[in-house]
Amino acid sequence: MSVLAAADRLAAGSYVPIAILLLLALLLSGAMVAASRYLGRRLKAPGKFTPYESGMDPRGDARDRFSVKFYLVAILFIIFDIEVVFLYPWAVHFKQLGLFGLVEMLIFLGILGVGYLYILGSGALDWDRGGLYERRAGDGAE
Repeated sequence: MSVLAAADRLAAGSYVPIAILLLLALLLSGAMVAASRYLGRRLKAPGKFTPYESGMDPRGDARDRFSVKFYLVAILFIIFDIEVVFLYPWAVHFKQLGLFGLVEMLIFLGILGVGYLYILGSGALDWDRGGLYERRAGDGAE
């Protein structure tokens, strides 16, 4: 019984330094935030209230129409990113899977390859041909 009590005291005592460090970190960060708030300068510059646009002045409406190709590229990225998610566990267990695993992965890559060739053939990644959703002259959206 005394061995268990000593072990419990030892286990509880091993968390004391971590608790002290956590308390010190919270106190120090709180003191820095308070010092910054009360001692720092308050500048009311109009530039501080404009949205950041990569160092350029924002112009136009944020709800402008833009090409659907941006969505298409995002979807294609997700599809081929998921392909990598399936390839990684296959590569890790390649030796255990043997020839069956190799054939299955070649079929999977073949299906994705056909999809990729379709994407290239349809011009989905050809940005020079014009967007899928471009403004037309005279449609009233200017």
